[in-house]
Amino acid sequence: MATAKPTKTLVIVESPSKAKTIGKFLGSRYKVIASVGHVRDLPKSKLGIDIDQDFEPQYINIRGKGDVIKELKKEAKKASKVYLATDPDREGEAISWHLANLLGIDETAPCRIVFNEITKKAIKEAIKHPRAIDINLVDAQQARRVLDRLVGYQISPLLWKKVRRGLSAGRVQSAALKIICDREREIEAFQPEEYWTISAAFGGKPDFTAKLTVKDGRKLTVRNKEENDRILEELRQGTFRVEKVEEKDRQRKPAPPFTTSSLQQDASNKLNFSARKTMMIAQQLYEGVEIKGKGTLGLVSYIRTDSVRISEEARSAAKEYITEKMGSDYYGGVVYSNRKKDVQDAHEAIRPSHIEDGMEPEILKEQLSRDQYSLYRLIWNRFMASQMAPARFQAVSAGILNGPYGFRATGSKLLFDGFLKVYDAAKNEEESKWLPELHQDEILTAQEISGEQNFTQPPARFTEASLVKDLEEKDIGRPSTYAPIVATLSDRKYIRKDKRSLVPTDLGFTVTDLLSDYFHEVVDAGFTAEMEEKLDDIEAKGVRWKSVIEDFYGDFEKELKRANDEIERMEPEVELTGETCEKCGRPMAIKHGRFGSFIACTGYPECKNTRPIVEKIGVACPDCGKQLLQRRSRKGRVFYGCEGYPDCTRVFWNRPVDKKCPECGSLLVEKKTKNTTLECSNSECKYRE
Repeated sequence: MATAKPTKTLVIVESPSKAKTIGKFLGSRYKVIASVGHVRDLPKSKLGIDIDQDFEPQYINIRGKGDVIKELKKEAKKASKVYLATDPDREGEAISWHLANLLGIDETAPCRIVFNEITKKAIKEAIKHPRAIDINLVDAQQARRVLDRLVGYQISPLLWKKVRRGLSAGRVQSAALKIICDREREIEAFQPEEYWTISAAFGGKPDFTAKLTVKDGRKLTVRNKEENDRILEELRQGTFRVEKVEEKDRQRKPAPPFTTSSLQQDASNKLNFSARKTMMIAQQLYEGVEIKGKGTLGLVSYIRTDSVRISEEARSAAKEYITEKMGSDYYGGVVYSNRKKDVQDAHEAIRPSHIEDGMEPEILKEQLSRDQYSLYRLIWNRFMASQMAPARFQAVSAGILNGPYGFRATGSKLLFDGFLKVYDAAKNEEESKWLPELHQDEILTAQEISGEQNFTQPPARFTEASLVKDLEEKDIGRPSTYAPIVATLSDRKYIRKDKRSLVPTDLGFTVTDLLSDYFHEVVDAGFTAEMEEKLDDIEAKGVRWKSVIEDFYGDFEKELKRANDEIERMEPEVELTGETCEKCGRPMAIKHGRFGSFIACTGYPECKNTRPIVEKIGVACPDCGKQLLQRRSRKGRVFYGCEGYPDCTRVFWNRPVDKKCPECGSLLVEKKTKNTTLECSNSECKYRE
């Protein structure tokens, strides 16, 4: 008698690459499949929230997910057990909750597994400790989703009607835009003030320079050239004498391991990565990279975290690695704790998942893309440095008097490099400027005494890195929301990038001023931070999420009505292209519609001539060699076609990149699901990276 074939345990994750990595760890008794992100969400075509029924969300299956949902149901039906293994955060918990509802899984049963890193040990351990879905986490995500939908879907149509089509407002993005606009206005209003710096250069081994800081023991500011010249004359007639010399040892401590925010900031400053690019590459490192002889490995821990804590296991592995490679003197054993309330402390900081020989960035360099290697190396070095001993310096300062004027000279010598051995070593030279041996009451001869004119500088414009830092300090948004902010503001033409600086456009100022006048709370940094705390309370304290929405919506609804009644329709500025209409001879202008900008005749409605704004993407057509252009279909869908049309009809629906498939020679294209990957444009070739 044949025995029944045992059914498998089904594990559901978000992404196919994650499924592939985890599937190899679990073996044949498990089947791992991907939901490819969310399966249910609010509808795009309407508000999707029943305000009169206690803000009940009206979830629907996401359009285009029919085949995925069908496959999930089929596999769940024949599985002996189903584990939901989505990301360990609010968004991941909500995806698991939607999956449980869709597949008929009891959300109070132990169906949820979580892990901080995608390693065999972590996955096996998670399987041993399933839990129920955390409804507080789910409710915190629902509250954010509903709140953002109420703001975005009700203010955006107002902007369309009163300003122009295609605009949008968002709870976090609008607060960020106001911060950028406020900084620009500070810069515009800034009045520079003149000041002079006076210094004296002295000989010795080595030569050194001292700066004038005080007069009669009080801080001195030299305001103009006349004052500068008078002081220089007095100094040249006087004598320089060493008043005192102080020596002391000091330490420079390493920074803690990366959070999402500090990773984005450091990647921007050191690698010139945008926040969006940083998160895309980090996601690839987290989900798994093919490593020769080891299979697909997740190289870093979970990448959306605001915690600096690390596990004892990781700390122990780091200690072993550091002492073996560099010696016991280099191990610091610092334990980092989070300075502010951190509801996501269950997460660790971002760190390497494998801390052992053969997993160092330099060894894996040839198996990673250039960007993957750069970011992995940054994460590796920051984590190792965080576990190392402080750098030690011998610091010396000398006070030098010339009559009533006091000068100060400083220097330091590196005694022990500590963590600088692996991280931020470029600062070693700066820290090693030394002074010659000086003695109290020693008379010094100045080789040169000079003054330099300066002007106070306005506050710097925000870069993407400094904006992320400011948002974090003001407690606006969360790790998962930082990356899309600048991209959204740029897409809406609210800001532009000048080199690395973020500059608000006239449209950005217009929208900010309108929102400030009528929706003060939406753009107010303090209110936005307060709302983040309320979302945290839903997660940490089980506060009823609909009551948080209700508290917000009462005033918001009144503001919305007042704005609709009072705001006058703004006449759009005509942006002429310098071209004439080939049909009627009138000027052509850039217009803005639902699906973006386009060129149209100013004679509308008598003349309805339009044409798209084409954008070259820097990739040659593989058929004829002409440039590929970004275009839009009649329904607004973006596609990429040859500029030689109609003679050349080559079209791509995914954005091509200037790189050919190593297997068949076709162009690679960007495939965007939850993350961006590259895959072959040839449908018969399955190459992906």
